[in-house]
Amino acid sequence: MRFALTDEQLELRKTVKGLVERRVRAVGLREAMAAPQGYDTQLWADLCTQIGVAALAVPEQYGGAGFTSFETHLVAEQLGESLSPAPLLGSAVFATQAILLSGNDAAAKRLLPGLADGSVTAAVAWSGWRLDGGGVTATTSDGRRLSGTADLVLGGENETLLAIARTGDSVGIFEVDQSDGVRWTRTPALDPTLQLASVTFDRADAEPLLMDARHEVRELGARAATAVTALQVGGAQAALDRTVAHLKERHQFGRALGSFQALKHRVADLLVGVESARSVSWSAAWSAATGIGDLPLRAATAKAWCSQAFTSAAAEMIQLHGGIGITWEHDAHLYFKRAHATALLFGSPQVHRRALAPAGRRA
Repeated sequence: MRFALTDEQLELRKTVKGLVERRVRAVGLREAMAAPQGYDTQLWADLCTQIGVAALAVPEQYGGAGFTSFETHLVAEQLGESLSPAPLLGSAVFATQAILLSGNDAAAKRLLPGLADGSVTAAVAWSGWRLDGGGVTATTSDGRRLSGTADLVLGGENETLLAIARTGDSVGIFEVDQSDGVRWTRTPALDPTLQLASVTFDRADAEPLLMDARHEVRELGARAATAVTALQVGGAQAALDRTVAHLKERHQFGRALGSFQALKHRVADLLVGVESARSVSWSAAWSAATGIGDLPLRAATAKAWCSQAFTSAAAEMIQLHGGIGITWEHDAHLYFKRAHATALLFGSPQVHRRALAPAGRRA
């Protein structure tokens, strides 16, 4: 078994990193966050047209590149390093996987080509990411009317809206007609690089993609949580790299800060945390891409571990940068906010540890 990236995967990471760095030099992070869409649309267009990041996990028969979700995971890790806001998580991962997991071939042929080439973005309204569908309900027997509210929806008023809703004793996946009965409300987020909203449905027209989707929704939650760990690992790596660079450059008492043994130990602990987080994150991503192994178990492990690793790295970044780390002009506070926001996204570490407890008792 090969426990390393292929040459193609290494080149993908390098290419994405180079494109993002060039674009960030032209359009800064704060300017991208302040854009009406909440992200740099030109960067997203370049990522989709020049590299095809949104098409990586889409099968070729639906207009995609025919790779796997693991390659998308590597792209998310690079975007996490730079904190670049982009619709990759909400559209290219969450919505795309929801359509694929529904098994609805007609919907996949109609929706996925636009998502794959980046010309269309999508959001999934799933209240609380609960397996019972949360606060949205299909109010007719055929599931063609949705009512209720979904909070913490990733994205803005996108061209395509999917929803996870209760269908009697089960839960279904729906495509929503936004022409009437749908109201978006922007939700201010702790992490300004994330676009969140509440979506309220008032007997909105919806087309069922899959009415009984209990297994698929559980799988979707695990895939989404796994994708979040890619952002966390990328952010933790950037926090570590920036902290090490600062300790080498900053001098005190006639010496570089990085020469003090106590600080070396703290940074060494961070390195162990980041590398172990990458390992468990890749393990879950590999399981999601291949279907081998218990994905919900691996996803819960990765989400709990990576959340803690990123939180620790971001906190140490603040501390070891001294006063610089709490000013708006420096990015340290943005990594700190991203760490805490992603720790709660698709389930807090505590939620995932509780999910792991029954597995431990069975073992």
